Amino acid sequence: MLLELTVRNYAIIDSLSVSFENGLNIITGETGAGKSIIAGAIGFLMGAKADAGVVRSGCEEASVSAVISVDEKNAELSGWLREREIKVEDGELIVRRSIKTSARGAIFIQNIPVSRSDLAECMGMMFDIHGQHDHESLLRPASHRKYLDHFAGIEGETQSFNAVFHELSEKRKMMENSAVSEKERAERKEILSYAVNEIENAALKSGESRELEAESAKLSSFEKLAGFIETACETFCLGAVSAVSLTRKASSALNSASALDAGLSLLDGRLSNLYYEAEDAAGELKNYRESLSFDPQRLELVEDRLNAINRLKKKYAAETDGKSAFFSVEDAILAYKTRAEAEIDDLSRTEENKESLKKEAEALEKTILSMAASLTEKRKKAGNRLSERITHILRRLGMKDANFSVSLERKGGEAGSGASNVVIGAFGADDVEFLFSANSGEEPRELSRIASGGELSRVMLAIKTALVSSGAEAAVAGEENDFPAGNGFLGREENESARGSGGAQTLIFDEIDSGIGGETAAAVGDYLYRIGKIKQIFCVTHLAVIAVRAANHLKVEKKQMNGRTVTEARPLNYKERREEIARMLSGSVSDTALAHADELLEKAGA
Repeated sequence: MLLELTVRNYAIIDSLSVSFENGLNIITGETGAGKSIIAGAIGFLMGAKADAGVVRSGCEEASVSAVISVDEKNAELSGWLREREIKVEDGELIVRRSIKTSARGAIFIQNIPVSRSDLAECMGMMFDIHGQHDHESLLRPASHRKYLDHFAGIEGETQSFNAVFHELSEKRKMMENSAVSEKERAERKEILSYAVNEIENAALKSGESRELEAESAKLSSFEKLAGFIETACETFCLGAVSAVSLTRKASSALNSASALDAGLSLLDGRLSNLYYEAEDAAGELKNYRESLSFDPQRLELVEDRLNAINRLKKKYAAETDGKSAFFSVEDAILAYKTRAEAEIDDLSRTEENKESLKKEAEALEKTILSMAASLTEKRKKAGNRLSERITHILRRLGMKDANFSVSLERKGGEAGSGASNVVIGAFGADDVEFLFSANSGEEPRELSRIASGGELSRVMLAIKTALVSSGAEAAVAGEENDFPAGNGFLGREENESARGSGGAQTLIFDEIDSGIGGETAAAVGDYLYRIGKIKQIFCVTHLAVIAVRAANHLKVEKKQMNGRTVTEARPLNYKERREEIARMLSGSVSDTALAHADELLEKAGA
């Protein structure tokens, strides 16, 4: 349960630190004082989405932290913490979440950083929060299936069904994509086979086109090339006075000079090397000159080969972006050939693939039908239990003629799953809807058509308390009911279930009393008080008959400090509580209001 809550720089809260108790914690205050801001801060700590707008004006960061007592019987939470190597110390967890004006935030559980989704998952195992706008979910039949599955404890099974459903959908799409006509397959195979043969016959070599382009350039400019080579030869090695002959003459003279002056030996060596290098280069130049010959037929062959490669490039390399993805154009063309061969192989095996897909789809259809039948059976049983439980709670909440039922109908109007008489959706074969009647003799009908705001508040309260205590039916048999049989709100099954290890241990209601008053409000207060004997309850209320049932009464107030508005929350002693009840009754603390407050507090046993 929640032991301590600390809020800093959140909305109009400057600094707030509050301790809570087990049982029913009531939060009251003037309209606009910030009661729902505290509920919002708790929601922020539970993992709700938030933006930088929650940071108090003029501050850099908002933070909410809590000390939480962990129920050792909560096996699901214990396993979750163990998987993440988060240790509970002295039976407590410290959870902290912050957000900066830059919208960057941080979340820690026992100083271990976690994600927002992890935070929501962890806190959801301990807390269940109901906001002012959650009534709307009751008007959407799509949410009714989720409520029922949670009560039945089959959420994991429903998720597994959904995974198989999507797998089957993918198989069917693959079957549709493979259902190409024989004519289209034959035409595609013919096109691909032609391409493969054309590329094979070309006998391409990687980098071939670059070599051919260089050779083509050489043959096309033969006359210029021959002229340049002739000039080089005449100047360097063939003329009467050539570079080689002059180098030889200079080297010979310097060799003689070095015999007279030993200091010239290094220079003599360099010039001698220069001569040998020039003579070697002259030999290569002469060989190149002698090898030069113009072959028009070779030029024609080179041009034809280049044209053939370029045609293949336009047809096949363009599809593979050969310039960027491959080392050469030839590589790109050959890659297309590889893909074409693979596609030909796939087309050849289409019938075989279709049969395989068909068998896989049929197996999945059998599986999904079996899973859907199992879900339907469990929903029927859980629906009957949930109907009885919520009807019982509603009657205890002042609706003596109320009748709540869970309608389970076969789906219709959606694509079938493989069986002609069964329609399957993403979460099974059932359409789930909650039906309600507030008056005797009336058939239960859709909540959206007949329920008033006050009735919706009580239906939601009944659902929340029924859901949070589900999943713990194996309590000790024969144990005495916690509440007297004459006026107890909970039956034996509800009481034992609520004490079990399943479900959240703390329920948070933000103005669950919307739209009610009088005897109904008193009944709701009595019900919350009795649930508070088993669970920790937080309830933001504006009704005195509910507030008097508090085990711990906190008042939220707005104050002016240093020219700024701040929200404070503090527990009330008996005198302060008496005055707050009087204010809630009449808007002022008059003698008459105080007398009425005393009467309510005495009746509540406060």
